[in-house]
Amino acid sequence: MTFHPTRVVVGAALTAFSLTAILAVAPPKAPTERNQLTAYISAHAQQLKVTGSPSPTPLERDDYTTTAGFETYLQGGTNYDWAKLVLLDGGFPVTDANVTVFTRWMRQENGADDWWNRNNPLNNGLGSGGGGGTGSYVNLQEAAKYLAANLRRPIFSDIAGAFDANEPTADIEATIWASRWATGHYANGGHWHYTPVAVVKAPVGAWG
Repeated sequence: MTFHPTRVVVGAALTAFSLTAILAVAPPKAPTERNQLTAYISAHAQQLKVTGSPSPTPLERDDYTTTAGFETYLQGGTNYDWAKLVLLDGGFPVTDANVTVFTRWMRQENGADDWWNRNNPLNNGLGSGGGGGTGSYVNLQEAAKYLAANLRRPIFSDIAGAFDANEPTADIEATIWASRWATGHYANGGHWHYTPVAVVKAPVGAWG
């Protein structure tokens, strides 16, 4: 066997060139998250087929109501608003029957046209400086608070109970007549009037 140095050299050179060429080829870049997501969506694409003519289904929504509060009654400023303010202060139900009795009661004590007289619509003695109900309050808001407090006293528990139960107007009024609120007991209803009570707004200053 004859040894040829030239062939050895050439072979070695070719081998070195091949290794260099292999090392010179850069590895492929890893796919980005965006590319991976795009590929996934493409491979798992979904379709929705609708047959016929779809008709929308109407949505049912719950009704809602609002409950009037102190600010509403203060802004209203009428005898009816004051009656509701007392009921709210006392924790009584603010109902048509209760408001009707209160406005009638106020009319019996001070009349409808001047119901805010002395800022004491029901001639309440508690906290007004007049034990017989002849005192006055600084404003109608204070008058409402003191009246509600007075009705919650044990001495007037029958009246409070009638308002709490939202009894028929005739029953509540009979309870008021029989109570110790008025010494004359409204002639047991003989001095009571049932015509609709006019809506009358008090002067702004009366509310404080």
